[in-house]
Amino acid sequence: MTAFGDDTAITKIGPGRYEAKISENWWVVRGPHGGYLASILLRALIDTVDDSERAPRSLTVHYATAPQPGPAHIETDVVRSGTSLSTVSARLVQDDRPVAVALAAFSKPWKGLDYTDTTMPESVPPEQGFPIHETDGIPPFVKQFHMMGTLGEIPFSGADHAKVGGWFRLAEAAVVDPVAVPTLMDAWPPVVFPVATELLIAPTVDLTIHFRAPLPHAGAEPDDYYLGVFWSHLARDGFFEEDGELWSKDGVLLAQSRQLALTLMPRK
Repeated sequence: MTAFGDDTAITKIGPGRYEAKISENWWVVRGPHGGYLASILLRALIDTVDDSERAPRSLTVHYATAPQPGPAHIETDVVRSGTSLSTVSARLVQDDRPVAVALAAFSKPWKGLDYTDTTMPESVPPEQGFPIHETDGIPPFVKQFHMMGTLGEIPFSGADHAKVGGWFRLAEAAVVDPVAVPTLMDAWPPVVFPVATELLIAPTVDLTIHFRAPLPHAGAEPDDYYLGVFWSHLARDGFFEEDGELWSKDGVLLAQSRQLALTLMPRK
């Protein structure tokens, strides 16, 4: 098992009931990485559905409060399971406090309209990017990734556009499966960092992931880098949206994301 697999591990203790452990390896400022928590919840949801033909198609997580490092438990429920599609929910609870609530859709492939009206963003290769390290404003969880920035401006530079991205993978090489996707989609520094001119933090209110291709991706290797691109069009009343795309190295759109987050000044 990889470090990521160990940090997202769950133990089934009964029907729809699981134990988990929140790891400090994924800490941001006021709590853990939101995508990391979503991956833990997705692991429990996959086990609850228990059908390899029904892949995750959509996952939405609302974050109620920041947990502490240590034990937590998950409660899942099958809202409805039809001929091809299952709707399931999960709650992450710690010390009798709800931490996060998830709703997900799992489905077999359907016969329907197919089209592609998007292309992989242009980017220099990973080796020509700049490494993203833990620095002022970039929290310690980035050590869990190898990240080479190739898109957008540097953080807190007062840029004209809220855009970040580049090539990245988990620090410990592993072929990306569905459980890793929520963590990857929340890995980059918040998209508002380039337009900001001073340090801020950006806790996630909700995160939605749409899985757009079978995973693991055909021909994927453990040390493959993936291209992530993230952007925002509006910040208002302290909230901003962040849209994202995850691309394979051969130009297949694997996942899309959208989250709503806050812009907060750090406590002094």
